[in-house]
Amino acid sequence: MNEGAPERFPIRVWLISFLGWMFDFYDLILISFLLIPIGKDLGLSVQQESLILGVALGASGIGGIVFGYLSDRYGRKQVMTWTIGLYSLGTALCAFSSGPWSLLLFRLLTGLGVGGEWAVGHALVQEASPKHMRGRAAAFLQAGEPLGVGLAAVMGLLVTPLIGWRWVFVVSSASAVLAFVARRHLPESTLWKRQREEQLSPVEALRWIARHGFLPVLIKGWILGVFKLGTYWTCYVWLPRFLQDQFHQPVGRSALWILTAQSGQLAGMLLFGYAADRYGRRRAYTVYSLLTACAIYALAFHWEPLLARPGLFWTVMFAMGLGSGCTAGFGALLAELFPTQVRNFAMGTAYNCARGVQFFAPMVVSAFVAGYGVRGGLGVPLVLALATASWVWVLPETLRRDLARIAASSRSDGQ
Repeated sequence: MNEGAPERFPIRVWLISFLGWMFDFYDLILISFLLIPIGKDLGLSVQQESLILGVALGASGIGGIVFGYLSDRYGRKQVMTWTIGLYSLGTALCAFSSGPWSLLLFRLLTGLGVGGEWAVGHALVQEASPKHMRGRAAAFLQAGEPLGVGLAAVMGLLVTPLIGWRWVFVVSSASAVLAFVARRHLPESTLWKRQREEQLSPVEALRWIARHGFLPVLIKGWILGVFKLGTYWTCYVWLPRFLQDQFHQPVGRSALWILTAQSGQLAGMLLFGYAADRYGRRRAYTVYSLLTACAIYALAFHWEPLLARPGLFWTVMFAMGLGSGCTAGFGALLAELFPTQVRNFAMGTAYNCARGVQFFAPMVVSAFVAGYGVRGGLGVPLVLALATASWVWVLPETLRRDLARIAASSRSDGQ
């Protein structure tokens, strides 16, 4: 281990970043569970609903680039407080939407903050973690995602009928408190402080990435993100509506099935960290993505007999969530591909531009559902899951790579 490298798991850094990410994802996905009552109250068309679902995803790509650069320049801690404050503000303003365009604007603000928080939190945790635990550190942090979805399902499907969707947005904006907690209690990355003079502007960072041979890796990491995040969003963004409209399930049962999938995803994420640290990033991604594909296939082509046997349906939902746990690997994998002076910028660009592409996910799924029904809609994430399992092998294996020496060793590592 190189001099000054961390030796212990950074519990305080992880906890604050974990809560920030959990409420980040909660605010992002909440709209999916509120879309039916919002659509009725605001008179939204199907096209407007698809646009509103996608706008925060698209804006997250911009937020990832902008706040990734700002974090490389001004520090992880300060920028994290900005991003948490921004997505909390966007969520609060959604409560005052008077029509589709005001809601669209407020969701755009939410997406900008969401995109920035992911890269900042993951870069900070990775730089504060021992290299033999980085896979687990990324998984433990990403585990906030299924908890955020589970909380959104409870608020959107069970609490909304009691207090209304506007009050749900107001209550959800309380996540802004985390910004003050982070400002007071979150330590800054020591690795960033040692190398802060080397931080680059976005244009300089892109030039540096291209000049030092990291551009192909950035593109490959982005494509992996498009495939894996596409698998998730083309499936989960419409899952509440699939369960209620296509599968004709009551709200309560739909909530339980979504919570089952999220329980599987939480377990999958926690297990993924151990698998990635023991067997490598690429093998873990492949096995998980193939499990996802098998579960989606069963759901897409055999959902009617599965509904007749609830135990099997619950098993498939849990397995689909379990396979989705490989999203836990992005923090470690991307951090291990880039040097410190461009790490947050590169991570934010690769991951959030991949998530930004998901702006088109609701529209693509809507088109396939209109043409081919449930099979067509779920066929999209099925193909993307298989693509993820294959594409990850174009990237180098980064298990236990020294973050402080990536620039010097990148060429010899096959990067």
